Amino acid sequence: MKRLLMVLIAVAAVAWLSTLFFAVGVTEDAVLLRFGSPVRVITTPGLQMKLPAPIDRAVRFDRRLLVFDVPGPDEPPREVLTRDKKNIEVASYTCWKIKDPLRFLQTVGNRDGAEAYLRDIVISELGQQLGRHDLSSLISVNPSDLHLGEISHDIRDACGAAAARECGVEIVDFRIKRINLPEQNRESVFERMRAERKQIATRYRSEGEQRASAIRADADRQRMEILADAKRQSLEIQGQAEAEAARIYNQAYGKNREFYEFLRTLSSYEKTLTDKTTILLPPGMDYLKLLTDPQLGRVSPGPASPPEAKK
Repeated sequence: MKRLLMVLIAVAAVAWLSTLFFAVGVTEDAVLLRFGSPVRVITTPGLQMKLPAPIDRAVRFDRRLLVFDVPGPDEPPREVLTRDKKNIEVASYTCWKIKDPLRFLQTVGNRDGAEAYLRDIVISELGQQLGRHDLSSLISVNPSDLHLGEISHDIRDACGAAAARECGVEIVDFRIKRINLPEQNRESVFERMRAERKQIATRYRSEGEQRASAIRADADRQRMEILADAKRQSLEIQGQAEAEAARIYNQAYGKNREFYEFLRTLSSYEKTLTDKTTILLPPGMDYLKLLTDPQLGRVSPGPASPPEAKK
């Protein structure tokens, strides 16, 4: 029994002495408390020494980048009023980390307390900043009208200064990730957008019809000008051809008048006299002399024209 008691005392002593050491991870900072009062801040990872419990106690904090959303997963959408009196729902996220572990411990104590404090200042600053801008600065098809990046930077700077001063927290980044319209206003806004787009489409169609009419009128004018010019050229060519034909006829007529009349009469017979043709003409008419003259085919060829001189 005495030996068992000694073993228990030895085990208790070893366990108590083991509290002289504690480890700080590479992603942690620690604050050493002595009887509840801070005595040392440890930012170097590794094995550290302290007085055994309950004299000293180490409180560890995560030094990595932390993120929280506004509104949270279980919170309703948060509405904000813009400068032009537009009610919108805004969702954002904030990236932060512990910069001063001792002040962090003395003010907010842990992550839940820090995020509760940060949520309050972020919501307040978000409402103030968006209240200074119109909705077109947040949502626009023209990139030059958007100021969302500037607004996010201003919110980050303002909240970061307050967080560093009050609770030793550094806000690394702040971003607006979603902007939406309240459910009760969404359908009316969509209807107004549809009406505006319909009005724009109607204007485009009207302008298109106007341009199409102008193009068609210009095409018709060009067509009439081309046809008129073509008709003029055809008349000129026809007149030149008729003049040339008349010249050739006169030249041929002048060389052998009788032979020319003979050919012209035969050509006329070919065009007018068929097996169904009936002609009533007075006797002795020159038109039928080739059919009634017994000397048919004895037309004198006349004097031959002299050959052209060779050049």
